This record gives sequence, structure tokens and C-alpha cells, in this order.
Amino acid sequence: MADEANRAAFIEIQGRMIELTGKVKQVQTQMRNKEGEKKRAYLTLEELRQLSDDTVTYKSIGRTFVLEPVSVLMDEQEKKLKDSEAAITALQTSKEYLEKQMAEVENNLRELLQQDPGLARQIMSMSVM
Repeated sequence: MADEANRAAFIEIQGRMIELTGKVKQVQTQMRNKEGEKKRAYLTLEELRQLSDDTVTYKSIGRTFVLEPVSVLMDEQEKKLKDSEAAITALQTSKEYLEKQMAEVENNLRELLQQDPGLARQIMSMSVM
């Protein structure tokens, strides 16, 4: 009876660990995307800063190009840069929270395996095959 309960607990903990690992990978991917957006905005902003205020500039909207003043384009890039930084900060907080949850699940798994050495042997024999 206790053996079945321990197996069920192990399966539940294993599922939780898989779920958390997937979420951490998803957050890391989102962070990489935001880092790329941030870098593009920064580089574009640096190029725009080199232009004089009377330079003719165009903004791409789909297949269309619209005449825009340099200051408007710079404001948009600065906003993108700040938004990306804010998103990265939020994603970092989320990642840290998920990593703490993963550590907690690992501890729960470790405790379960210490309580039931038979279950640990069964798991080890399954992973060897």
C-alpha cells in the first residue's frame, strides 16, 4: 500500500519536474528573443543618433514606407529598448521563481527516494535498461 503511494508520489513529482523544466526553457527562449529585440533597438537608435534632424527618414510599415522625422523614429526605438528591458527583468524574475520551484521539487524527490530505498532501486534498474 505504501509502495503504491510512493510510486504515485514519484510519478506526480516527475510530472511536475517535467512541467517546470519546460516552463524554464520557454522563459529562457522568451528572454533570448527580448535580448535580440533590445539589441536591434539599441543598434538602430545608435545609427539614428548619427543623423541630423533635417535628414529624410522613412519608417517601414509592412510593404509601405512612410516619411517620418528622425525624432519620431528615435522615440519609437527608445520605447522598444525600454519595453524590452522591462520584459527581460520580468522574465528573469519569473525564471528565478521557477528555478526555486524546481529546487523544491528536487528536494521532495530526494526525500521520497530516501524514505523508500526500494523505489530508488526500481527507478535505477529502469533507467539502466
